Amino acid sequence: MRRRLINSTLAVVLVVIAVFGVSLVIVETRTISNSAQESVDSEALRLVSVVEGRLGGDGNVSREVLAKQIADHRYARIDIPGRAPIEIGTHPAGGVIEGRSAGEHGETVTVQESRSTVTREVGRTLLIIGAVALLAVVAAVLLAVRQANRLASPLTDLAETAERLGSGDPRPRHRRYGVPELDRVADVLDASAERIARMLTAERRLAADASHQLRTPLTALSMRLEEITLTDDLDTVKDEATIALTQVERLTDVVERLLTNSRDPRTGSAVSFDLDEVIKQQIEEWRPAYRSAGRAIVQSGKKELRAVGTPGAVAQVLAALIENSLMHGGGTVALRSRVTGNQAVIEVTDEGPGVPADLGARIFERTISGRNSTGIGLAVARDLAEADGGRLELLQQKPAVFALFLSTVAADSRREREGGKTIR
Repeated sequence: MRRRLINSTLAVVLVVIAVFGVSLVIVETRTISNSAQESVDSEALRLVSVVEGRLGGDGNVSREVLAKQIADHRYARIDIPGRAPIEIGTHPAGGVIEGRSAGEHGETVTVQESRSTVTREVGRTLLIIGAVALLAVVAAVLLAVRQANRLASPLTDLAETAERLGSGDPRPRHRRYGVPELDRVADVLDASAERIARMLTAERRLAADASHQLRTPLTALSMRLEEITLTDDLDTVKDEATIALTQVERLTDVVERLLTNSRDPRTGSAVSFDLDEVIKQQIEEWRPAYRSAGRAIVQSGKKELRAVGTPGAVAQVLAALIENSLMHGGGTVALRSRVTGNQAVIEVTDEGPGVPADLGARIFERTISGRNSTGIGLAVARDLAEADGGRLELLQQKPAVFALFLSTVAADSRREREGGKTIR
């Protein structure tokens, strides 16, 4: 590309120089020739005036007197009636430029100049024009090289950026080149890089969330299947299989919820549901793990609460809080339900040391953990809660008290509509 730009620029300059240079040479040659002819004619006319002045005065017209009136490189011949011709200078050889003028007394003055003088002047002019043309060509080459580098280097840089995007490096470079068209391409590439980076981040986040959220349900399902393989009691097999199927449905719901949340964190399918059933289901699922750790998990507070949300998402939030208490807390874990205003609140608390002071404000950030855990669980739990229009907060650090807030307005309105009442 650089070579093409240089060659095209140089070709344009050469064409311009050829067109204007030839025209200038023709014009200058004619100008120099005309100027030389006018100079010779003017010399002849001036010499006639001198001769007339002498003839009208003392009549002394001699070669010595007239020699001072003509340039050394010119030849002059003065013809006066009744006198011998007067010649001044050397008669030029070859082509000449001649000027002739006649006076009132019949005298004639002829002035000649060698055409080689004009030729030398034309040669000097051509030399100057050639030097200027050469300088123009050199300047054009330098400018063409500079312009080619200015255009080719950004294109090479943009090609490298596109190659980096194709190889999986989505970092935007934020380089601009001062050329609107190239800057527009750079803007598009940077925007594409940012979109690709967001997509890769979302995919990595989905993989991490799925790994974290599916770990416990898969472990529980594995235990159920082991129970089935170890028993010969048909009733026990049926019970365990029913529980396993329920857990598979929950796993499917978890996967769908994670996929939906990765595409649009604000997308939810909130419905009115029985909050007690979700709490009881989580307690039953986690009780074996707590029993193995020599701890207990209990339920307390207000019963028969209905809330608005996605049961599977609420179950995942509670599972994250219960698992967090199992890993980082101590003593008995209590799930307390209450109502405040138009919201249902589920508090999860334990008797452990609580949340460290330096982690309290950042406990819901990803990768933030008080121990060697992933730091993903609470962040995912908060995202799920917010996707359902609720919120998850840390109410107290020592002992730790986490609270899940869910709306009950829609549930109350639905219950009253089912009873034949309408709220306005």
